[in-house]
Amino acid sequence: MVGLSEGEKHFIRGGIAQDLRSDGRKRLQFRSISVETGVIPQANGSARVRLGATDVIASIKAELGKPSILRPDKGKVSIFVDCSPTAAPMFEGRGGEELSNDLSVALQRCLLGGTSGAGAGIDLSSLIIVDGKVCWDLYIDGLVISSDGNLLDALAAAIKVALSNTGIPKVSVLGASSDEQPDVDVSDEEFLQFDTSGVPVIVTLTKVGRHYIVDATSEEESQMSSAISVSVNRRGQICGLTKRGGAGLDPSVVLDMISVANSVSQQLITVLDSEIAAAEASEE
Repeated sequence: MVGLSEGEKHFIRGGIAQDLRSDGRKRLQFRSISVETGVIPQANGSARVRLGATDVIASIKAELGKPSILRPDKGKVSIFVDCSPTAAPMFEGRGGEELSNDLSVALQRCLLGGTSGAGAGIDLSSLIIVDGKVCWDLYIDGLVISSDGNLLDALAAAIKVALSNTGIPKVSVLGASSDEQPDVDVSDEEFLQFDTSGVPVIVTLTKVGRHYIVDATSEEESQMSSAISVSVNRRGQICGLTKRGGAGLDPSVVLDMISVANSVSQQLITVLDSEIAAAEASEE
């Protein structure tokens, strides 16, 4: 937890009330974002995203698997986050484990929809090879290298960029009888690019006093009463929602926060799109 004097706390809260934050930003303004792709060569796709002093990596590994009995027409996605003990003192020991678990669960909820797959930002049906028999399992790993607030949004952005960098090997089904596991041939040369058009970003609105802000720093997060994270796709559809902090929120405030997050998300998607295009151009 960030240790602040009463004067510092007053300065942070007063600045937010006047729409002028400690680092000069307005309430709904993100810090500068930088993106790198292909940072882990042995992964199917990877990306590094820096949001101010917050620095995270996401990597994607694709493995052949078998669909679950309950969802025979869909592949599977697992998301796991690891908070490096060197990223912040609070990540050492159980604090890091709990935060890693909380971030993993929030990302699952915001990117993969409900248990039925409804509202999923990642199209699980695109991972199927043979209904009920063969699918791709995607393992998404997030690593927090350096933390200065707003980890969930940074990790979601890194996952979106990493997915855009992911090549899944082309698979040919060689045939089998209906009750046998089919033989498949996995290409070493032909790859299918993952469609990320529907993958949402996450915008967290952090309530400090009577106002809310985006992309809160660690110091600002220490002054929050509550926060709502909304995942929104390119079409402005809400894919997921998660809340943290003990303070209750009036339903009208929640609706307003969702509306603001929706508006801000489109700016974030535009920035990420241009960063992805620039990263791809530099790789060629």
